[in-house]
Amino acid sequence: MIILINNPKSAHQVYATPPGDLAIWFFIFAELLAFGIFFAAYAFARAHNIALFDASQQHLSRTSGAINTLVLITSSYFVVRAVAAIKQGYSNQCARWIGAAIGFGAIFLAIKSFEFYGKFSSGITLSTNTFYMFYLSLTIFHFMHVILGMLILAAVMLKARRGGYSAENHTGVETGASYWHMVDLLWIILFPLIYVIH
Repeated sequence: MIILINNPKSAHQVYATPPGDLAIWFFIFAELLAFGIFFAAYAFARAHNIALFDASQQHLSRTSGAINTLVLITSSYFVVRAVAAIKQGYSNQCARWIGAAIGFGAIFLAIKSFEFYGKFSSGITLSTNTFYMFYLSLTIFHFMHVILGMLILAAVMLKARRGGYSAENHTGVETGASYWHMVDLLWIILFPLIYVIH
């Protein structure tokens, strides 16, 4: 995606492109579309089963969901710092910030795994009711995206440690960061939609 911007005060034309590899943005848009369809289906189903959805929602831990929201927002901040570091040529600092983001991703997975364990041990499955079908489908799908995001960040971190990026060449760092921000954004939508809104 290249946006042509005309500046009337100058004869120059500025070309703005999204950060990272353009291919990751096609992937991100496809992922957002898939989740968007899921979200729309959830909203439609909830509108026709409000009492069931509200009753089932009461059994979720809003505290765990809120903590995980803060965890992912913090991890995205670390990724922003990593991008800022590599733009200044600080590869080791970039790798450390990414390592911190991966660590917070692991905290998210641990909290979510504990929550899943509680539900499955109580006999809750995809077939329990419509709410839990959506809850488990959406959160497990997101869970898998967090894992993929951590793997991408790990690859970026290892390359950064080896000096594979520089102030002039850091597209890979921005690519990994863009995907991780998408994962964060999806959870910011998921949390209020499934845990909070009545």
